[in-house]
Amino acid sequence: MLTIYHNPRCKKSRAGLQYATEKNMEFQVREYLKDPLTEAELTALVMKLHIKPAELIRTQEEVYKKELKGLHLNDEEWIKVMVENPKLIRRPIVEGKYKAVVGDPPENIDRL
Repeated sequence: MLTIYHNPRCKKSRAGLQYATEKNMEFQVREYLKDPLTEAELTALVMKLHIKPAELIRTQEEVYKKELKGLHLNDEEWIKVMVENPKLIRRPIVEGKYKAVVGDPPENIDRL
């Protein structure tokens, strides 16, 4: 069973959800803006993604441009920033048992 971390207002997130549906994948949806991730959950998710937390940041968001651009934060600090500002998290994230991918483009989901 996959978990899709989803923002229904995001075109890329909707595309990932549609792709998983069309491929008849078994998944559950977690709207992470309504049900935010904890620091521990986000840390575990980043480990499954095999990336640095800073690579999960959406740099086009206003809060990033105004408050975070140019800052040199460590991994734990980036995790805290994303927990406090979940709109900054790239989407959709699709999580399997041992691995996760960012579903942009949606074909990335096939890696699970």
